[in-house]
Amino acid sequence: MNPPEQQKTSGFIKVRSKQYIIYLVLFMGLVAIMDQYLSMIPITYMDSILNEYGLTASQFEWWEALYLIPTFFIFALNGLVDIIGRKFSILLLILIMGFSSLTIVLFTPTFHLFMIFYAVVTFTTVSNMWTIPISEESPAQKRAKLTSLVYVIGLFPLSAIIPLYVIPTLGWKWMYGIMFFFMIPVLVLWIFMKETGRYEEIKEERKSGKMKRHFFGLGSINRCDVRYIIFSAVIWMCWLINSLLIIRWMGYYFMVIHGYARTEWLMVFLASGIMMIIGGLVSGYVMDRIGRKKGFIIGAAGFALSLFLLGFGPVAFLPIFGALTGFFIAFSYAWVIVFIPEIFPTERRGACLGWTTTVARISYVVGPVIAALMLEADPTMEWFWVVGGLLMILAIIIVLLFHPYETKTKELEVIEAQR
Repeated sequence: MNPPEQQKTSGFIKVRSKQYIIYLVLFMGLVAIMDQYLSMIPITYMDSILNEYGLTASQFEWWEALYLIPTFFIFALNGLVDIIGRKFSILLLILIMGFSSLTIVLFTPTFHLFMIFYAVVTFTTVSNMWTIPISEESPAQKRAKLTSLVYVIGLFPLSAIIPLYVIPTLGWKWMYGIMFFFMIPVLVLWIFMKETGRYEEIKEERKSGKMKRHFFGLGSINRCDVRYIIFSAVIWMCWLINSLLIIRWMGYYFMVIHGYARTEWLMVFLASGIMMIIGGLVSGYVMDRIGRKKGFIIGAAGFALSLFLLGFGPVAFLPIFGALTGFFIAFSYAWVIVFIPEIFPTERRGACLGWTTTVARISYVVGPVIAALMLEADPTMEWFWVVGGLLMILAIIIVLLFHPYETKTKELEVIEAQR
């Protein structure tokens, strides 16, 4: 029996074959592609959205702050992971992403209809539910590498490639609609997914009466969970606000403020996407070698520097700064997808992740408000990026003050007992 393929739970060792782990990485990676792709569409087509509905940049952000309020209810989706299981929750996530993408093509003649379905799409992309199965099935020594690898697969730069070959003919709304067809083979692969061994054990303990059922963690979440929910959510919030600023406005910054043609921007975007893949891979390796805390600090410091350079670095080097931003946005985000799922107990992992994402969704209201104010106050957008860099400095300070438990190479059960 190969030790890296063993998973120790409290009652037994659950063995997954190497072939199944490879399958799960690839399958969760495809789900992550849907997630990442849908969240990245505005980075290239924000100007098209504004032109389609006759809005200014700041007007869009004020409306977005209002329409994304429902993302606070993401705990209801993520909490299902503990109620109906990992496998069927992933199915629901895939279906919502696929069908909501098609509705943007078919049912959005007006701006407000577009924003309703846009909010539904965004709701699915804030879940990060796909991190849970791979976190629970991975060997402790490789958990950061494998979880980061899933994330890296999700970074495949479809959103930079598809516009070059598909969208000129069909129109920008099909940037969303094409995910409906992508969903079909993903659903076929879902058939072969197994429920995680750790969830199966929890389910048996609930049946035998050894463990009580809970409803979205209510009555089950303890004080330590609450501490890590708040800590993780604040760090995630700092990253998310930056992600929103970049996804919504980096393409606009290059094309409208600095006069890049769309094809020129897509080349920069493609380079940034490739650097994101490299950053995600490097981060997983670093976190398994030197730890989660040090890995995050390195990523956040690099992210802050790249944003400062984007605003005030030499204009001739903007494409380089854009690629550097891609590297560090992925490097720092790998901490989110590795640390947050593993720090919470298996019995309420979905609920705790759900409440963490819910608190972090404050960024989906605060982020657009910050963007709207900065776009009005700083139309050339130099200080726009500096604000983002300062947020990552704040995240580093919070990590240093909080001293989170180091989860590197530890079994999930050990983390649960010692954190």
